[in-house]
Amino acid sequence: MLSWIGEEQTQNPYTELLVLKAHHDIVRFLVQLDDYRFASAGDDGIVVVWNAQTGEKLLELNGHTQKITAIITFPSLESCEEKNQLILTASADRTVIVWDSDTGRQVQRISCFQSTVKCLTVLQRLDVWLSGGNDLCVWNRKLDLLCKTSHLSDTGISALVEIPKNCVVAAVGKELIIFRLVAPTEGSLEWDILEIKHLLDHQDNILSLINVNDLSFVTGSHIGELIIWDALDWTMQAYERNFWDPSPQLDTQQEIKLCQKSNDISIHHFTCDEENVFAAVGRGLYVYNLHMKRVIACQKTAHDSSVLHIAKLPNRQLISCSEDGSVRIWELREKQQLAAEPVPTGFFNMWGFGRVNKQASQPVKKQQENATSCSLELIGDLIGHSSSVEMFLYFEDHGLVTCSADHLIILWKNGERESGLRSLRLFQKLEENGDLYLAV
Repeated sequence: MLSWIGEEQTQNPYTELLVLKAHHDIVRFLVQLDDYRFASAGDDGIVVVWNAQTGEKLLELNGHTQKITAIITFPSLESCEEKNQLILTASADRTVIVWDSDTGRQVQRISCFQSTVKCLTVLQRLDVWLSGGNDLCVWNRKLDLLCKTSHLSDTGISALVEIPKNCVVAAVGKELIIFRLVAPTEGSLEWDILEIKHLLDHQDNILSLINVNDLSFVTGSHIGELIIWDALDWTMQAYERNFWDPSPQLDTQQEIKLCQKSNDISIHHFTCDEENVFAAVGRGLYVYNLHMKRVIACQKTAHDSSVLHIAKLPNRQLISCSEDGSVRIWELREKQQLAAEPVPTGFFNMWGFGRVNKQASQPVKKQQENATSCSLELIGDLIGHSSSVEMFLYFEDHGLVTCSADHLIILWKNGERESGLRSLRLFQKLEENGDLYLAV
């Protein structure tokens, strides 16, 4: 079903949309398979493979009996002649299913789990994948269980990322646990996984965890704690909790309202590039510059409800989606910071970990007010979903894909580009039929 969006948003390229229907419940996950395909999954337990260019449903994968809790791709080895990409899905039915992404064939079903697997990750260099639930398991490409930890917690592992030195970091409630994988050697033919260190600095459950680069990773919690960690020695590089630093334009009632709503400071998602970490904090967006060691832009109320997912696009653009059903495009623009619009100085203070006394912060504040900073300007508002937008994917050539609690997937298209492609196809067809020369 093709629809049009109003043309008053002059900087918003997504003026056409395609509504894709296949799911019967909340669609929570999207994963890119290649340059033109993606897979969707959610609470109906179904995985659907789509063509991102045409919106055509290519495959429907049925096998789970309850909602899907995690999905990843397992690419084939570069040295392997047969390029056969796998899809791994975990479900609340306590199984993990491995699928062939080209045929939809169920390669294998693993049902030996004692709890729901909440996260999956692939360690491409070691050619293994990990499943995280109440314990952590390591598997090879042949789906042999190589090793596993003991029972970690009834809470289970909520997030998992790879860090250097054959290590992974797992978020378990309010803890971070560092594990090291030991690959077989001449002395030992067995794999092993060792619990190296517990990081206990968060005071509430960790909701988000990503790598910033090869040297650091970042975590965010339910009560708005944001910590940047050294990925080599696992020490804390920065700590901050003061997200809602009231600006002068907020009256007392608004300030009280912000303080009372705990979800207003929950950090649901991160994304980053070489220069910045972008944080979805409650209803707001924050941009922290890694070189300048401070926030360079923020939108405290970017949406009407919690921001669930964000991604950095080319050309200094950022996309966010929210529980309020909206998808918004922002542009990071440089501006001269005015004294009336100070950036919160407490945020991400690298030296005092957010605990800087008022006198010491005055020179920093004055310097920030005079320095060139940035603003997040809204350039597009994509209205199409009737319920919470869970996440999205960006395709450089085929547009934006969003999934929602309204059971729908929307493929947002660049109207100008699509119009040009339609014209090109029309001319090619006329030329093939000889009608083009007849018309001339």
